[in-house]
Amino acid sequence: MEAATEVIPKVKRKAKQKWMTEEILNLMEERRCAKGNIEKYEQIHKKVQEKCNMSKETWINEKCKEIEQQRKHAPQTMYTNIEEITGKRIILSTGCIKAINGDIIIDKEKILERWAEYIRELFKDDRKGHNIMKNNFAGLPIMKEEVETAIKKMKHGKATGP
Repeated sequence: MEAATEVIPKVKRKAKQKWMTEEILNLMEERRCAKGNIEKYEQIHKKVQEKCNMSKETWINEKCKEIEQQRKHAPQTMYTNIEEITGKRIILSTGCIKAINGDIIIDKEKILERWAEYIRELFKDDRKGHNIMKNNFAGLPIMKEEVETAIKKMKHGKATGP
C-alpha cells in the first residue's frame, strides 16, 4: 500500500453531475470521512442532500431560462439543452462488431454472417440421444367417448374458448 501511494497519484474526485459544485464535493468527502460517527454522518448527509437539491434546482432554472431565450434565435441549441436537462441521449451504433479472432468487421454482410455464426454457437446442441420431433407427428387418435365426456364436464352458459 505504501508503494502504491508513493507511485500512484491520488486523483481528485470530479463532479458526476453538471450542477454539482466544489462545496458539495467537499461535503461529500467530509461525509465519507465521518462514516464511523453515525450522528455526524447523518448531519453531514442532510447538508449534502440540501445543497444538492438547491444546486440542481438553480441549474435547471438557469437552463430553462436559456432555453426560453434560445427558442426563437437558436432552436438547435435549445434542443440540445432540453436533451441535457431531460437526460435523454441518442446513442448511435457504430455498425461494427468483432470477429472470433478479434478483428473488427465493418461490412454489413460479414456482420450478418458473424451474427448467424454466433447464434449457431449459442444454440448448438451436442447432446446425444435427444428426441427430435417430426413435423408430421399427429399423435394418438381422439376417441368419441373422450370428446363426449369433455363436453359433459363443461359448464353451461359459458363461452367455449379457443
